[in-house]
Amino acid sequence: MGGFFGAVSNRDVVLDVFFGTDYHSHLGTRNAGMAIWNRETGCKRQIHSIANTPFRTKFEDDLHSFSGCCGVGCISDTDPQPLMVRSHLGLYAITTVGIINNAEELIAKYFSDHGHQFMAMSSGKVNTSEMVAALINQKENLIDGIRNAQELIDGSMSILLMTGPDEIIAARDLCGRIPVLVGKDEDGRCVSFESFAYQKLGYTNAYELGPGEIVRITSQSVETISPAGKDMKICAFLWTYYGYPNSNYEGVNVEVMRYRNGEIMARDEIIRGDLPKVDYVAGMPDSGVPHAIGYANRSGKPFARPFVKYTPTWPRSFMPSSQDVRSQVAKMKQIPVPELIQGKKLLIVDDSIVRGTQLRETVDFLYESGAAEVHMRAACPPLMHTCKFLNFSREYSDDELLARRTIRELEGDEGDKHIEEYADASTQRGKCLLKTICEKMGFDSLGYQSLDGLLEAIGIDPSQVCTYCWTGKE
Repeated sequence: MGGFFGAVSNRDVVLDVFFGTDYHSHLGTRNAGMAIWNRETGCKRQIHSIANTPFRTKFEDDLHSFSGCCGVGCISDTDPQPLMVRSHLGLYAITTVGIINNAEELIAKYFSDHGHQFMAMSSGKVNTSEMVAALINQKENLIDGIRNAQELIDGSMSILLMTGPDEIIAARDLCGRIPVLVGKDEDGRCVSFESFAYQKLGYTNAYELGPGEIVRITSQSVETISPAGKDMKICAFLWTYYGYPNSNYEGVNVEVMRYRNGEIMARDEIIRGDLPKVDYVAGMPDSGVPHAIGYANRSGKPFARPFVKYTPTWPRSFMPSSQDVRSQVAKMKQIPVPELIQGKKLLIVDDSIVRGTQLRETVDFLYESGAAEVHMRAACPPLMHTCKFLNFSREYSDDELLARRTIRELEGDEGDKHIEEYADASTQRGKCLLKTICEKMGFDSLGYQSLDGLLEAIGIDPSQVCTYCWTGKE
């Protein structure tokens, strides 16, 4: 994924950009950057790898060298950014959140003559923000350029441009797959992926961009310079998994949605008569916990924490580059509470089941710690497709997803013709999928939230929510 934060004010914004960007650290683990524009000294930029060190630690020593009333920062799970670009459109800093699926095709079609070149990264690929800037620079003004980039890109692209010491241009991706929100205080304005990031800094809600909308932000105004489109497909996983609990998207709070989602799961199991007899309901730390609280509240089963995460030394288990190290770190982080495990029947709720690698280890860990039964619930439907619009699950192939892998084991290529049936737990194939995964993973029972239940929990018009990773439909 990734996230960004920008601010323009009548006062210095360095600390706002520093803390506002830091509050997006849950969205990425690879690179981070800040760029601050000072009216007298110009624009200063710094980029660091955050693969093994948190954003705050990396950038604390840089703060004394920054000053200015306009700035942007980003957390990136892909390429180093923000970038400084000089072209016929002037000097600007650019940072982006999104994916370009057709980068090679765009290079071949628009930049194959002798007058264009890109700085290749170590992988040989072109930096995403540099590609976006090149597409912007094809036009005679920034607004037409942003529209040009978004329309040519297969994927999605939200953009922040800092165009001077007192102006930021923000553009939400054409389908509004991620949020872009504006906050205000008495001195200025800010723009952010996560709303809580600016609320904690003393800003209040001012505006939420519509899909494809482009706005010009100054210290005293937010001006729409290209109107929003009518069609939105905001990512459902914002609420289910990677959004922060304090944030609101399209007026729906993340934590509240997760409670409601767990309640709906339990409600539907009670109606079907599928609710197992357990001693405790628990959440997979961290994002599974609120779903579990909702489930426990509706089911009447007590909520407990039979194991906790030890995070002071390893706050994010996916930081190490080696899969073996990541798996060992994940294992070391799980600290049991024997009094809540030994001889107990447990129901564990997780936000999702992607590959199932660490989940199997968690189940084994609970049984080794003395659990009598382990029942598993996923707070969303079985993942059938890797995301083609954002970075969630993008590093995997479809066949690495637990559900798709299991379907292929059951029916081979024929199974791909029946994915919709497998995703429905009421069908014969759906029941077979659940039974097979249970046997493979060692659960006593398994249940997935239905797509209808998930959309009910989100509570906005279902036609405005992207569910591609479950349905394969754009």
